[in-house]
Order: sequence, then structure tokens, then C-alpha cells
Amino acid sequence: MLEAQVSQRLGDFTLDTSLAVPAEGVTALFGRSGSGKSSLIRLIAGLGVPDSGSIRLGDTWLVDTQRRRWVPPHRRQLGVVFQEARLFPHYSVRGNLRYGMPRAARADFDGLVELLGIGHLLSRTPGLLSGGEARRVAIGRALLSRPRMLLMDEPLTGLDGARKQELLHYIRRLARDTGVPILFVSHDTREIGALADRVALIEEGRVMASGPVDEMFSRLDLGPRTGRFEASSLLEARIVAHDEALCLTRLALSGMAEGETLSVARLEGAVGAVVRLRLRARDVGVASTRTPSLPDVACLPATLREIGDEAYSPFVEVMLDVGGQALRARLTREAIAQMGLQVGQALQARLRSVTISRHDVIVM
Repeated sequence: MLEAQVSQRLGDFTLDTSLAVPAEGVTALFGRSGSGKSSLIRLIAGLGVPDSGSIRLGDTWLVDTQRRRWVPPHRRQLGVVFQEARLFPHYSVRGNLRYGMPRAARADFDGLVELLGIGHLLSRTPGLLSGGEARRVAIGRALLSRPRMLLMDEPLTGLDGARKQELLHYIRRLARDTGVPILFVSHDTREIGALADRVALIEEGRVMASGPVDEMFSRLDLGPRTGRFEASSLLEARIVAHDEALCLTRLALSGMAEGETLSVARLEGAVGAVVRLRLRARDVGVASTRTPSLPDVACLPATLREIGDEAYSPFVEVMLDVGGQALRARLTREAIAQMGLQVGQALQARLRSVTISRHDVIVM
């Protein structure tokens, strides 16, 4: 685990916060521009010195201002990936990957190259790489240093939709297959929904809240600080079938009746694979348990868990419990009044498959 308790004055801005990153999975540091994300990452990486505080990685003190300890960046055993790939232009991809690679990591080289899908790029120079390819090489170079943790500072910024989805896929595989914990900095809630196991929300130089990603998405009280995470929910589902003729994949969510599925655009995952599904609150409907079903609409038994309190708005967010998972819906005040909705009430959650894009589903 990495633990940081640091304070630093940067002009008119003050970073004064605590952060804990578990020794596994992906922890996302989320905040708007200027919130202190990159400043905190720089201190952890050793690219700056805090005015006061400490940073510890496992049993190793990287920083302790009280005892005047400060470990230089190259000795911190941290792999760092920035927005720019920062590859050496006069080296080939192979040379970049091997730069700074310890002898003990030679056995990792071929497997990591295969994992990142960059074997065909080894003889190229960075100038001949696409943005997504260059980022993958930068990630490979960081991992071949055998880090205890990988720090990624908005590595997807500037990539187009296809390249971003491709790199999201590779980062998720890295977290699953290498066992190296990742601290992933982003201001994009879609990236966080696709990758993160945990989220730390930073605002004005302070970490205001942290927890498992699904819990953070389901907290209505964080809406004003998070931009409502684009008013979305994260649900886990399982691939039960592929319909090749209709180019669809059938998903089963907890709480669905036997044989009932949600259809989405054809996915690449195998039958039985678990996926993470991002559902926008505006695409979730609510109906009474007596309302008949409709074509292309999946109906899930739900219980009303919470009704938000939003002043001066015709819309209100409500939280539903669907098979033990939290599902957010955005309703009008008029609809809530007409239906007489109350906490604890049994309802139907209605999901229209046509509103779910392939980019809203990630195979775990």
C-alpha cells in the first residue's frame, strides 16, 4: 500500500491532503482541472518536494520531512507514465523498452511485449508510431523497470475514441495479469468507470472522499463535486450468449428473471465472462410492478433506495437497488409525485438496450 500525507504551497494554490492506494487493482485519482491531481502525482513520483508530510510505499519511506528523508525518483521503484509518451526519438521501440531495464526483467520482456501487442513495432522509431502505440510502449518501458506501483497521469488524453478504447483494454489487462497496482489520474468519468476498482475524489487540493468505484458512483451527495459522474451507474453483468445474426450480445444482470437478458452491440468477450456496464441515469426508466413489458426494454425488479434532494430543478435523481447493485435514474419531480414514489417501494427498473453503446461495456 502507498500512503501519502503531504502539504505543499504552489503560488495561490495549496495541496494539503492524504491518500491511500491499495497494493492491488486500479485506484483512480479523479478531479477537475486544477484540483491538485498532477501536483500530488509529482510528489509521489519524486518530481517535487512537499513542504511537509510523508509518503510511504509498503515499509519504505519515500519522503519524511520531519526526519529529512527524501528518496530520489530513480530509487523509488515507481513506474511513471505521463500524458506524453516521452520516448527517446533516436532509439527504436526495442531500445526504449530496454532502457533502464534491470537484468532481472529480461525474462519479462517477451511476455510483456505480447501482452501489450507491440511485437510488430520493435524495430520502429517513435516517430513512426501512432499516439496509442507510443503510449503502450511507454507503459511497457515503465513496467520493465519492475516497479512496485505504476503511476499513470492522464495517459489517454489526446487520443481519439478508437485508440482510447484500445488503450483502456490494455491497461485493464495489465492490472489483471501483472499484479502491479496502478494509480490512474483522470478527469474523465468514462475512463474511471471502465478501469477503476477504487476512486479518490480530489478537490481544491484535498481528497474529499474515497471508496470502491461502484459506491462512489452511487453516492448522490457527491453529485455537486463530481459533475454527477455524468449521472451514471456501474453494474456487473455476465455474457450469456452471442447472436451473430443480429450482431448482439445477451447479458444477464443480478435480479433478472430466468431467461431474461439485456441486449447490447456485439462484444468480444467469451460466454460466461463478466463485464462492467455503464448506464446513464437519463437512460433508466422507472415503472410500477404492474406495468407491462415493452420490446427492446429489459425490466428488472428494483427497490427504491434513495430519493435525491435537488433544489431549483425539475429533475431529481433516485437510487434503486437491483439485485444488490445500485442503479441511478433521473426522473422529473412531476413523475415522482404522480407515481407517489417512496423509499422502500418495489418497482421495475427499465433499461432500453438501444441507448447502451459498445463503449459503455468493458469485459473484465
